[in-house]
Amino acid sequence: MVILVTGTSSGFGLAIRRHLVSKGHKVYGSSRNADGSDSYTLAIDVRSAKSVQLAVDKIIEREGRIDVLINNAGMGIGGAAELATPEEVDLQMSTNFIGCTNMCRAVLPYMRSQRKGMIINISSIAGRFAIPYQGLYSASKFAIEGYSQALALETKQFGVKIVCVNPGDFNTGFTKARKISQQTIDSEDYKQSFARVLKNVEKDELGGGSPELLARKIGKIVTKRYPRFHYIVAKDPIQTLAVYLSMILPQNFFHWIIRLFYSV
Repeated sequence: MVILVTGTSSGFGLAIRRHLVSKGHKVYGSSRNADGSDSYTLAIDVRSAKSVQLAVDKIIEREGRIDVLINNAGMGIGGAAELATPEEVDLQMSTNFIGCTNMCRAVLPYMRSQRKGMIINISSIAGRFAIPYQGLYSASKFAIEGYSQALALETKQFGVKIVCVNPGDFNTGFTKARKISQQTIDSEDYKQSFARVLKNVEKDELGGGSPELLARKIGKIVTKRYPRFHYIVAKDPIQTLAVYLSMILPQNFFHWIIRLFYSV
């Protein structure tokens, strides 16, 4: 299969690409800083529709098709939701959500014309329930969830399969790369609570699973004739349980559990 994976310079993307290559697939990766030395790594800034379209057209010209798109590129900003600046909101949403829509918009016309294809959008368990002081990140992943549901309903008639993968905590470069809200650090009301929560969040991330666990799951999904819409992938079964509890418990009770768990 011809597969395009975004954000392959590190973390999930790098692990997914390596695993899929090991399974014999022809895999194109992307990085904002690709230098052209590897013909299978394209320079894509997912926030730029023009950058995305140029890269997708290059693959189509070379291969004639794209069988699977894996939207993995993303980043996170930690801080109080109230104090998020317009610039932080724009960066978070344009990278995680708008980037996803740019990729889908570029690839879907080709998948529709061939009447088959699969799009895997990497969401998060934070896209199923909000994480305190990760509000922008959760909002971007909630947006991907809603967008993916609409895509699944609309594109099934063309033979296109839409899948949402919700990883729990994994030990990737995401923790180190997280941007921190200076406004939250400077806030007398929020800073102590934020410090406690961020410590717990980072502990869970650094103690999380290996990216290869997610990569192996993706390797199985791309070969499925009838994949599910949702796949929750987590090393800790408590995180998987939390997703299901968020759907059945009264919201106030579930929020109390989350506040307690993260020491808000």
